[in-house]
Amino acid sequence: MADLSHVKAEVPAEGNPSAGTSAAEAGLYDSLIEDLLERACLIVDVLPEQVPGDSPGQYFAIEDYYLQPERLRILRRRFAEILLRLNCYSDMAVSSDNGESWEKNPDPEVFAGRLEDLPGNGFLRVIFEAERAMADLDGCDINMTFYGPESQLTQRLRQLAAAEGLFVWSPPDT
Repeated sequence: MADLSHVKAEVPAEGNPSAGTSAAEAGLYDSLIEDLLERACLIVDVLPEQVPGDSPGQYFAIEDYYLQPERLRILRRRFAEILLRLNCYSDMAVSSDNGESWEKNPDPEVFAGRLEDLPGNGFLRVIFEAERAMADLDGCDINMTFYGPESQLTQRLRQLAAAEGLFVWSPPDT
């Protein structure tokens, strides 16, 4: 794990010292991200397990139902609630520009609004460095992928997802 204790965060104009990260720190996250993408992942979803490809049900029609703007906004709010509650236990760094910049411990209202309004072609990545875990949210998906969570974070994630009416499952290949 990259030690970031020596890296100073840039202080944005608003004066919040935890809001921005330096280019050096953003670069250090790259190796952590590469490592996490190789590790097992969990899916936070509206469904309790992956739908088999040969399922006779109407998965794509249901997915389209949840991709409607009002429903998608509600679903993303649930994801934001989970991530913000996890942020009570650990620092989180957030990027919505492919890792060009990171915001540490963003303002909860601003973060929730940014996630709710994530465009269909948008992408949001959240790193919990102390836990060596990462959450990815793609603007065109109805789930959230968590990479590398260890047992304590996984337990919290399952509890928080259940409280939001969501499920956590492991893909068959992880």
